[in-house]
Amino acid sequence: MADVSVQSDRRSRGIVIKDDWPGYCLDLFSYPAHYSGDLDCVIIPHGVIMDRTERLARNIMDDLGDHDIVVLCVLKGGYQFCADLVDRIKALSCNSNRTIPMRVHFIRLRSYLNDQSTEDLHILGEEDLSFLAEKNVLIVEAVVGTGNTIKTLLKYVEAFRPKMIKVAGLLVKRVSRNSACLPDYVGFEIPNYFVVGYALDYNEYFRDLNHICVISESGKMKYKI
Repeated sequence: MADVSVQSDRRSRGIVIKDDWPGYCLDLFSYPAHYSGDLDCVIIPHGVIMDRTERLARNIMDDLGDHDIVVLCVLKGGYQFCADLVDRIKALSCNSNRTIPMRVHFIRLRSYLNDQSTEDLHILGEEDLSFLAEKNVLIVEAVVGTGNTIKTLLKYVEAFRPKMIKVAGLLVKRVSRNSACLPDYVGFEIPNYFVVGYALDYNEYFRDLNHICVISESGKMKYKI
């Protein structure tokens, strides 16, 4: 990524991808042929995601090392980021004087219809999270937009009285939001694009795409419900 398009701030905004960043040409990467014509560009290649995830794991180890934590993975979009983040924390724990004993739990949310975030947030299953009482919780979310989803989820989790809550977000979109809803650990700050890939979907499509890409208008029409 060119310096003119990316800024770095490891503790707050993450890697900042500017609005005028054109992304990478799709022809430079391998991607499933069945998505030909459905994507505009690659905005974050898979290798860059992996490197940034390793850095976030180190930050989490620095802050939470020697604390037992419960990782709360937000499905479905967050499963790949969560799996890779947990793997890297485990690797660091095996090669350090500090360690993070972890348990992983999953919670499923739904707030999108096509490419629009709705006000109607569903916590599917309405699980009893009473086991979080007095625990250190790390919520792992793939995308933070307006912050409404995280705000609602935090309120839900806080009702079970955990000792501490931290949030790791792979992507934060530049939209109007309450800054108090920003994650504690941010991978990338991106323009307000609808992105897919790396387990992020559009109506359940594109989860099998390794890179994070901007979906094309024709792609939206093709898979619209």
